[in-house]
Amino acid sequence: MSVTKRNILWESEKFCEGSNIRKYRDWVNNTYGKEFKQYEDLRRWSIQNTSDFWESVLRYFNVRSDGEYTRVVSSETMPGTHWFQGLRLNYAENNLTLGNQEELVLFFNESGEERSVSRIEFNDHAGAIQGFLAGSGVERGDRVASFLPNVPEAMEALYATAALGAVWSSSSPDFGPEAILDRFKQITPKVLFAPESYTYNGKRHDKTEVIKQVAEKIPSIKKVVILGDGDHNRIRDATSFASIIKDKRDLVFNRVPFDHPLWILYSSGTTGPPKAIVHSQGGILLEHLKLLGLHYNLSPGHRFFWYTTTGWMMWNVLVSSIATGATAVLYDGSTTYPDNYYLWKIAEDNRISFFGTSAAYISHLMKEKVRVMDRYPLSNLFAIASTGSPLSNEGFRYVYESIKKDVWLASISGGTDLCTAFLGGCACLPVTEGELQCIDLGADIHSFDEDGNSITDQVGELVIKKPMPSMPIYLWNDDGEKLRETYFSKYPGIWRHGDWLSLTSEGSAVIYGRSDSTLKRRGIRIGTAEIYGVLDGIDEVKDSIIVGLEMEGGEYYMPLFVVTDDSEDFDRVKRKVVERLKTDLSPRHVPDEIIRVSQVPRTINGKKMEVPLKKLLMGFSQEMAMNIGSMANPESLKEFSEFAKKIRKKKD
Repeated sequence: MSVTKRNILWESEKFCEGSNIRKYRDWVNNTYGKEFKQYEDLRRWSIQNTSDFWESVLRYFNVRSDGEYTRVVSSETMPGTHWFQGLRLNYAENNLTLGNQEELVLFFNESGEERSVSRIEFNDHAGAIQGFLAGSGVERGDRVASFLPNVPEAMEALYATAALGAVWSSSSPDFGPEAILDRFKQITPKVLFAPESYTYNGKRHDKTEVIKQVAEKIPSIKKVVILGDGDHNRIRDATSFASIIKDKRDLVFNRVPFDHPLWILYSSGTTGPPKAIVHSQGGILLEHLKLLGLHYNLSPGHRFFWYTTTGWMMWNVLVSSIATGATAVLYDGSTTYPDNYYLWKIAEDNRISFFGTSAAYISHLMKEKVRVMDRYPLSNLFAIASTGSPLSNEGFRYVYESIKKDVWLASISGGTDLCTAFLGGCACLPVTEGELQCIDLGADIHSFDEDGNSITDQVGELVIKKPMPSMPIYLWNDDGEKLRETYFSKYPGIWRHGDWLSLTSEGSAVIYGRSDSTLKRRGIRIGTAEIYGVLDGIDEVKDSIIVGLEMEGGEYYMPLFVVTDDSEDFDRVKRKVVERLKTDLSPRHVPDEIIRVSQVPRTINGKKMEVPLKKLLMGFSQEMAMNIGSMANPESLKEFSEFAKKIRKKKD
C-alpha cells in the first residue's frame, strides 16, 4: 500500500545539527574518507559495508576490550554468523565505565516512592550481589533468573550477573507460576531473585506461594534471594536481598568472548512454550550503543524513561542506557494509577528528557481525552517514543495536539528476537504522520513480495538480508533446527521477522501488524494495524481485535470484536465503525460481523492475541490454541469460547 499523502508533523535542523547522528556522520566522513550528507547515504554505507560499520561502532564508542580479531564477521551467511572472534569484553564493564555519570538510576512507583541511586551505591550493591553469586556456586555461563519488578535491585542483579560472566534471565512479577516455570525450567538457573510482593493499580499482590512453587519445581535453584522484609522460612534456601548487599565489595569485570551469552529472553509463548532466545554480551553492547547513542540521541545529562516491565525487552534496552551517560529512569506500577496524568507529572517534576511508552498507552490517553499540555509544559522533554504495536495516524496527531507541540516523536519497531528496534528514530529526519522515520543503521531491512522480490510502496514481508550482532546466538536447548525453522525456513539465508511492512520511496516505513495474523480478503492482504488505526479514532471503541477465518467451501469470515461502555448504543457504534472503515480504508476492510465483548485477550506484555484467538474460533481447545499462563486476562476467553460454539453450529 502506498502512502499517498504525507503530513509532516515535526522537523528541526537545529536539533539535527547538535545531534549524535550528525556527529557520528562527520566522524565517519573524516575516518573513512567519505562525503555523506544525507542520512540515507550513511545507512546505505552501513549495510553495504557490514564489517566497516560494526567496527566503526566499536571504535566510535571506545569500547573497552582486549584480544585481537582478524575479522569483524566470520561470514554474512545466516544463520551461524560469528562476530569479532578473538575479542574479549564485558557488557557491564562498558556500560558502567563509558557513561561515568554520578546519578545512575532514578526510581519511582505508583505509591509515590522516589529513589536516586548514585554510581557508587549501585557499584557497591552490584559488587555485593556478585560476591553472593560466586559464593553460591554461580560460575561463568551459569544462569541467574529473576521475576523482580522494575526496581533498581533488578538492574543491580543483572549487572552483577553480567560482570561475573553468568547468564541473566528475567520475567515479570505479574506472571503466574506456570508462565514462570515455562520459562525458567528450560534454562536450569542456580539462583532466583524474586519479590515478596508487588503493587499494581493500587493493589498489593503477594508472591510468596509463587516463589515457593518455583523453587520446589526447579531443583537446579540452590539459592532464592527475596526482596522484602517478611518471614522467608517457608521457602527453601531463601535469604533476603537486604542481607546480601551488606557485604560491600568492588565489582569485578570478567571479560568474556564477544559471542558469550549475556541474557535469555523469551518469545510471547501465546501458542506453546515460549522460545528461550539467547543474546551475546558483545552483540547487545554494540547494538544498544548504536540504538541509544545514535538513534535515540542520548547523552550525559539526559534522563531516559521507558514504561516497561522486567518481562519485556524494552527493560533490557532501558537498563543499557547508562552507557551513554544518561540516567536510567525506572517506574514500577500502572500507567494510569492514581490517574492518567501521573507519569507526566513525574516527567515534568524530574526533567525527563526522553519518554518511551507504548502505542496502546497513547491510544488510551487519546480515548480519555487527556490534555497533558494543559497541565505540564514538559520543557526538558525532547523525545517521545512509541512501540509495542503500530501507532495510528490519530495517535501521531494526538501527541502533537495534546501532549507537546515541539517534540520529536519516534514510532519504532523491532523485536524480542534481536532485543532492539531496527526501524524508527532519526533526529535529522522529519516526523511524518503514520510513518516510522527510517531504517536504522546496520539493518538491511527489505519488504518482500510473495515471490521474494524487494518492493517499495507496497505491503510485503519484513526481512533482514544481512546479519546483525544482536541476532540470537542460539535458542536454548536447540541444535539449530528450531532457530532455522523459526527465522530462516521461508527464505533460506534471510531473516523473516513476521511483520507486514511497507517501505516508502522516501525512506520511511509503515508497519501493518504481524504477518501471521494477516487478513486476506478477496485476494487482498490486509494488516490488522490498518483497521486498529481507524478504530483508534472512534471514541466509543475502547479496545478491539479482529481475525480472519478460512471456512469450509472457500468462505472467508472476518469478525471484529470491540469493547465499549455498556451505556453505548451498540447498533449506533456498529454503524459508525462500518462507515469509518469503508470511508477511510475500503469496503474490503469492513468486517462480516461486529461483536461486543467485555475485554480483548492479551498477553502479559499487553499484545493482542490474534493468532491464538483465530485457532480458538476455528475449533481448537483453549489448551491447544494458546498458552493460558502467558495471558494477562484468561477470563476473557469465556466469551470467545461461547462464540466459537456458535461458529461450529453454523458449520454443522
